[in-house]
Amino acid sequence: MASRLNPYVSYNGNARQAFEFYQGVFGGELAINTFGEFGASEAADADKIMHAMLETPQGYTLMGSDTPSYLEFKAGNTMSVSLSGDDSAELHGFFEKLSEGGTVTTPLEKQMWGDEFGMVTDQFGVDWMVNISQPQG
Repeated sequence: MASRLNPYVSYNGNARQAFEFYQGVFGGELAINTFGEFGASEAADADKIMHAMLETPQGYTLMGSDTPSYLEFKAGNTMSVSLSGDDSAELHGFFEKLSEGGTVTTPLEKQMWGDEFGMVTDQFGVDWMVNISQPQG
């Protein structure tokens, strides 16, 4: 898979409703995972959306999630740019370059869902998310 770039939107507890609405608007395949599905079943966030992805017939990809309770939801600051794919060297390089003069908010490392993931705010204040898919065995 080639790398892709798409918007990633944060929600204040209503990501499921938003993505079901967007699916009604654009059509396509919707995949939703909750925090509970990835081990936070007892937590206050268990039913919140950890990751949603809508892939439309037009070739659009929209991703998003609910803001977990341990982070502050900031209205007006709800958009990140997501880079994802399976080219580890390329995506690590992008993350390193975006980090120059910026602030790493989540180190790029293996996560509970098996992929490598990290977040950085670049020197211009733009939030970036990088997810490196692991080979499916």
